[in-house]
Amino acid sequence: MTAMTPGSNIPLAVTRVAVDVAAPVRLDVSGLLLTADGKVRSDDDFIFYNQPSGPGVTYRSGGGTAPDAIIVDTTAVPPGIEKIVVTASPDAAGQTFQGIEPTATVRDADGGAVLATFTPPRLGTETALVVVEVYLRNGAWKVRAVGQGYADGLAGIATDFGVSVDEEPAQAAPAQAPAPAPAPAPAPARASTPAPAPQAAPPAPPAPPAPGAGKINLDKGRVNLQKNQTVSLVKGGRPLLSQVKMGLGWEPAFRGKDIDLDASVIAYGPQRNHLDSCYFGKLTILNGAIKHSGDNLTGEGAGDDEVIVVDLGRLPADATGLVFTVNSFSGQKFTEVAKAYCRLMDAATGEELVRFDLTSAEPQTGVMMAKLIKQFSGEWEMTAMGEFVKSRTVRGMVKPAAQAL
Repeated sequence: MTAMTPGSNIPLAVTRVAVDVAAPVRLDVSGLLLTADGKVRSDDDFIFYNQPSGPGVTYRSGGGTAPDAIIVDTTAVPPGIEKIVVTASPDAAGQTFQGIEPTATVRDADGGAVLATFTPPRLGTETALVVVEVYLRNGAWKVRAVGQGYADGLAGIATDFGVSVDEEPAQAAPAQAPAPAPAPAPAPARASTPAPAPQAAPPAPPAPPAPGAGKINLDKGRVNLQKNQTVSLVKGGRPLLSQVKMGLGWEPAFRGKDIDLDASVIAYGPQRNHLDSCYFGKLTILNGAIKHSGDNLTGEGAGDDEVIVVDLGRLPADATGLVFTVNSFSGQKFTEVAKAYCRLMDAATGEELVRFDLTSAEPQTGVMMAKLIKQFSGEWEMTAMGEFVKSRTVRGMVKPAAQAL
C-alpha cells in the first residue's frame, strides 16, 4: 500500500479499481470521463448518484454509513477516453473542506485490497476537489494524486471540464408577451443534486485551463512555471537522473539596502517524514547527494545568490520529496525583496531547465519556492509553490513544507 503525495502516481496492477473518498462529514463523490483535450464528450460522461453508470465507470453509494466510491473498469473504458477524474464535495451546501480533511482510498474493486491512499494537504476555502485521476499513459493505466481545489463547488469542476451547467431559471415572461416558438422536449427530470447538474445541451466552448493545471515535460526546452504548475523532469521519454542545480536569487527592494536571505532544501521520505535539511549551517547532507554553495549576506549582484546541487541518481531510495525554501534570518519581510526566483539547471552543462519567478510577496519571513517529488516510475516532477510562512529559519519550515508535499 502506497501513501501518495500531490502529483505522485502508481501503476495499476488490476483492471478494476474502486476509489472511495471519506471525511468526517458526508461527501458527494463523482467521476468524469475525459478525452485527450481534458473535456467530457457530453453530460453522459458525468457519473454521480443521479446518473450512476457510464461506459466503464460506475458510482457506488455508501448509504451514509460508508464512503461513496467511483469504480473504474479499465477494460470497458471506451476508446478516446484517456482520464477519469474522481471529485468530491461536502453534501452540505456551501460547506468548505476547512477542518474536514478527506482521504481517498484506491482499492482492487474485486478483491478489496488497498493499493494506495491520498490525503490532500492544506485545504481551506475549497468547496470541491479533484481528488485523484485514473489515466492512460503509453498503453498502461495509472493513478495520480491531484488534490486540486475549487471554491465554486461542483459547478466549477464541471465547467472546467467542459460540462454545460444549468443556471437558475429565468423569470417567466409576462402573459401578454408573444408566445415563444415550440421548444424541444425537455430531457427526463432528475432529482436535485447538491450542485447544479449537467444538462444535455450543446457543448460549452472550451474553458481556459485552471491556473496551475496541466503538466509538461522538457521536450520543448526551458520551461517557465507559474505558481502551482508542475513539470515532469523527462526529456525524450527518459527521466532526468543526473546532477541538477537549484539556483535561488533575489534583490533588495530598496536600493542600497542589503538583505540577508538563506536558501535551504528539506528532504522527506515517502510518509512525509523529515530526513534532513541542507542550509548554510549544514552544507552537505544525504552522503553528499545534496550540497549547498554557502551563505550570501547581501543579495546584491546579478545571478544566483545561493545554489544547491542535487545528485538525483545518488539520493537514497527513501528520499522522495525535496522542498526548496528561502528564509530571512534577520527578520526582513519578503515585501522588502525584489525579483526573487528559483531555477533548475543541468549541473553538467549549466543549461537552465525550469524557472519560477515569484510575482507576489507577503509580509512574512519565509517562503516555500518549489518542490521536487519522485514518482513511482522513478521520474521526478518539479512544482512551483510560492507559499509564504512565518519562519526565520529552515527549522520552522519543516512542518509546513511536509504538509505541502
